[in-house]
Amino acid sequence: MSDFSTLNDMWNVNERFSQKAIESLAALGFGVGSTRGVVRVEKYGCGAEFRKEGDGQYQMTVMPTIMLKGKFTRLWDAGYQKFLLTDDGLKMPALASHLANLRKFNEELRTALGVPTFYNEALGSVSQVSVYDRVKGRLGDVPDKTVARTSPGDSH
Repeated sequence: MSDFSTLNDMWNVNERFSQKAIESLAALGFGVGSTRGVVRVEKYGCGAEFRKEGDGQYQMTVMPTIMLKGKFTRLWDAGYQKFLLTDDGLKMPALASHLANLRKFNEELRTALGVPTFYNEALGSVSQVSVYDRVKGRLGDVPDKTVARTSPGDSH
C-alpha cells in the first residue's frame, strides 16, 4: 500500500475498542471472524479488520472498505470514475451498489461502536486513494499508470 497515499481520515485509527464492543457486533448482524487476535467484521459485501493490542483492546487496522472475492479493496477516485483496487493489482469499476453498501456498512459500524460521524464524511463516499490530474505531464495525468493497476482483460 506504500505506492500511493491513503486517507485514514474517515476513522480515528488510534481509537481502541473493548473486546465486549467487538463481540457485540455479531448480535447486530455483522459477520465476525477471529483468528489469533485479528477480527474481521463483514456485512453488505464490505469489511473492516481489528487487531488485539497488548492491553486487550482492539484497534482498527483495515478501514471499512468494499470486499472483492474475500479480499479488502481500496476505493480509488480516478477523477472520472471510482474504482476498487486490490493488493494483487486488480482494478474494477466501483458500482453505485458498492458505494451504497459501503456507506451503510460504515454508518452501522460507527453506530455499533459509538464512533461519531462528521459532516464531511456523511456527504458521500470518501476515497482512500485520490491521485489524478488533468494537466498532461504531471503525476496523475494517466490515472491507471499512476497507481499501476490493470483491469480484467488487460494484456501486459
